[in-house]
Amino acid sequence: MTTAAKPTAILYRMVMENHVCPFGLKAKDLLQRKGYAIDDRWLTTRAEIDAFKAQHDVKTTPQTFIDDKRVGGYDALRQFFGMAERDPKAVTYTPVIVVFGMAAAMALAASWASLGSLLTVRAGEWFIAFSMCLLAMLKLRDVEGFSNMFLGYDLLARRWVPYAYIYPFAEALAGVLMISGALMWLSVPIALVIGTIGAVSVFKAVYIDRRELKCACVGGDSNVPLGFVSLTENVMMVAMAVWMMI
Repeated sequence: MTTAAKPTAILYRMVMENHVCPFGLKAKDLLQRKGYAIDDRWLTTRAEIDAFKAQHDVKTTPQTFIDDKRVGGYDALRQFFGMAERDPKAVTYTPVIVVFGMAAAMALAASWASLGSLLTVRAGEWFIAFSMCLLAMLKLRDVEGFSNMFLGYDLLARRWVPYAYIYPFAEALAGVLMISGALMWLSVPIALVIGTIGAVSVFKAVYIDRRELKCACVGGDSNVPLGFVSLTENVMMVAMAVWMMI
């Protein structure tokens, strides 16, 4: 009984002393996972790369050839195998899911470490506080970008622009203080004010004005649609503030 030979793909990719093309590595990995034997041909100098591009009339590397036909770069290779085409502009909730999932894991871990149990009231408090800190961190990566998107719908920021710059710092401060349980006289009003204004702003923009906007909750470069998620962020802050008061 003989085993069928693996199909072969020729892969030209950039492997230079100071740079290895990440898409070339991804293309190689994808071909291996699809069961191909790879004739891996390195382009190690700028002269080799330019000559290759001119010869095959292409603008980028890597380039894959299968059955003597050029498939193309990494994205073209994905399409060749029938994989979903990636759209960098497509709306997605992935960033928010990651933030809330990580906050939940951190809260449960902190509860287990300090109280010896996972499901505690403190874990619920930490979940909200950790979420606030993580969301604030994403906003603080690019405050200018965040403010541009935030000004599109926040009612207070549109009347007083500096609030768009203050917001992420206020959210971070409230979150940190709520984690520690310190200075509640400061963290509770901050969370209550920014959470209430945010909730009203999002509700008006989405459910009354019916506007289709991107959410600034995870930073100014996100493709998260404005809506339920943004409302949830603000409602959580209000709920946490009210709970702390009680």
